[in-house]
Amino acid sequence: MPKLNRALFTWLTLAVLATAVCFLVYFVQQQTWRAVANDPQIQMARDAAAALAAGKSVDTVVPKDTVDMERSLAPFFIVFDEKGAVLGASGALRGNVPRLPAGVLDNVRNRGEERVTWQPIGGVRIASVIVSYSGARQGYVLAGRSLEETETRISQFGNLIGLAWLATLVGLFVVVAAGNWMLAPA
Repeated sequence: MPKLNRALFTWLTLAVLATAVCFLVYFVQQQTWRAVANDPQIQMARDAAAALAAGKSVDTVVPKDTVDMERSLAPFFIVFDEKGAVLGASGALRGNVPRLPAGVLDNVRNRGEERVTWQPIGGVRIASVIVSYSGARQGYVLAGRSLEETETRISQFGNLIGLAWLATLVGLFVVVAAGNWMLAPA
């Protein structure tokens, strides 16, 4: 019986270690994919803010075609004046430009740039980057796009990590049991 307890303790110790490693791998990859989802919007928002600060009109910065934020994966812009009123938008949700959560523009005013996961309605999650601008005019530019594909990849990766974790636990059990059996006195 003591050998069985030792084998169980060994397996549990290795199982905890395997669980921690699998969780760490998942967490790091999830955070990496979420951060990378902002990359195009960072460039878009900064370039648009620079153009507006240089005196270009909102109409020349914001595309004329409207992106349906609920269905499309395409990036979009929303330009706000210094008080937060919408000056132009290429993104709409059910025909309207959705409102940002309270306080977001205040944070951008203080920091110059903010990256926000925005959920204007259930089932619609947006990776958005908001940049302030000043010069000929003052205001804010939001560049955003759907997180749907990123979240699908994260979910699929989570399922793979879950399967790898289970396979590792089974494999560790087999190795520990075999080692315990092989080292048992004849």
